[in-house]
Amino acid sequence: MAARVPADALGRRVLCGTEYGTVRYVGGVPPTAGIWLGVEWDDPQRGKHDGTYEGKQYFKCRHPRGGSFIRPNKANFGVDFLTAVKNRYGLNDEQDVQHGTEDTFVFGKKTVEFVGMDSVAEQQRQLNQLVDVSVRECAVSHAGQKEEISRTCANIRHINLSKNLISSWDTVTAIASQFQNLETLNISENKMQFPSTSTSISSVLPRLRILALNQTEITWREVLLCAPGWPALEELYLTSNNITVLERPDNVLQTLKLLDLSDNQLLDGNQLHLIAHLPRLEQLILRNTGLSSIHFPDAGFGCKTKMFPSLKRLAINDNKISQWSSINELDKLPSLRSLQCHNNPLMDTEKNPDTLRQLIIAKISQLEVLNKSEILPAERKGAELDYRKIFGNDWLAAGGSWDPDKNKPSEEFLAAHPRYPSLCLKYGAPEEGELKAQQPLTLKNQLLTLTIKCPEKPEQKPVEKKLPDSMTIQRVKGLLYRLLKIPGSELKLSYESSKLEGKEVELDNDLKPLQFYSIENGDCVLVRW
Repeated sequence: MAARVPADALGRRVLCGTEYGTVRYVGGVPPTAGIWLGVEWDDPQRGKHDGTYEGKQYFKCRHPRGGSFIRPNKANFGVDFLTAVKNRYGLNDEQDVQHGTEDTFVFGKKTVEFVGMDSVAEQQRQLNQLVDVSVRECAVSHAGQKEEISRTCANIRHINLSKNLISSWDTVTAIASQFQNLETLNISENKMQFPSTSTSISSVLPRLRILALNQTEITWREVLLCAPGWPALEELYLTSNNITVLERPDNVLQTLKLLDLSDNQLLDGNQLHLIAHLPRLEQLILRNTGLSSIHFPDAGFGCKTKMFPSLKRLAINDNKISQWSSINELDKLPSLRSLQCHNNPLMDTEKNPDTLRQLIIAKISQLEVLNKSEILPAERKGAELDYRKIFGNDWLAAGGSWDPDKNKPSEEFLAAHPRYPSLCLKYGAPEEGELKAQQPLTLKNQLLTLTIKCPEKPEQKPVEKKLPDSMTIQRVKGLLYRLLKIPGSELKLSYESSKLEGKEVELDNDLKPLQFYSIENGDCVLVRW
């Protein structure tokens, strides 16, 4: 007997063995007899074609080999929520108790326990006693009979509905709205359709605090259309959704404390400005979002931004941030206390991780935790004093002075070191003795005559310069900025020595002096940008 095909089969999610897919076609495929389902598979390796058979296109696929035809009896269209709960917790009359396998689910750093039958077999024989439920990978596809859930198990507060066969947001609200006290809802890994217009008042989840929508293909606009239904939401997880552009939330998400946008390739750093006025947002997770820079244009050097007023914890790991200017910008955030920034190109500018950590601590005044490691007062003081001393000569060269009336460091210096004036206020300007200790005692004897070349700019003629071997790479870059009229931060320096025929040595640590690299008279410094 032929399998019955649901009337709404088109667009439904199906399971075939262990493979998930979406029905894109229902009907005949001549010259064969009978009904076929055209399925676009989540894993393109499962498919055979793009929906075209014998020259005729029956449906479309995103992947050229992502689709195939199967008979309806091979497709599992899933079960209703209550059936899944009964099966999962062994509460069907004809079944023995089944032991739970999915007992916990992690939302960010928090672990929410979904109690399996292992621990509640005796106490929770009645469905209406269930509070925490996990039906992950139980092929849930629809709500079932109207109001049957609310009559049977109305006390559920936490639901894990991840990786099921839910095809639309309407199905989610049909299930979730039957629980008046629902606090936690995880519907990740369900590829579904979301509303394209504002949602109805019947879909409001009044007590929902935590919502996970990872890997659901939701867009930010769709988030905003659904958000009126989450008036008390505090944590929203949206990882791996191909979200590229954001929009300003108007009168929604105002209670949000945590937002996770990891693994979405945002168009640029300016997208963050559109969510910068969420009043209660305390934690923003932006791992692997393609960020190359961060900028808060409403605030000048040493001032605080009005953006992200409550943000305490920021994660920007695994991005493309390469300039110290982005770290300087983070000091403008008024409430920032914790930063994670591993695996950015900036981290490769310092070979010594301790030096890198010191620089970040000195640049962000109120930071208390860096890369999950607490910053103790003594560490902060040491970092700030070192920073004040290391860049003291640059400060003087840029117009800084011990005389308050003459102390006018250049815009360029303040852009690179916006905290320097406040560090001088905190500890006093670096003393002349401190800075002189960095200078060679007999300057003349330690001057290096070097040739400066730009190998990628043949129109720039080589220049010969005499530089003290105690001069830091940072200061050399500052000099070259003025000499070649290019921003120092973008320069990449290396040198060639007659002793090292054909070999280039990178000058990759801005805080080290020329003598650290054993540069000698007559060597050639190569400048690239």
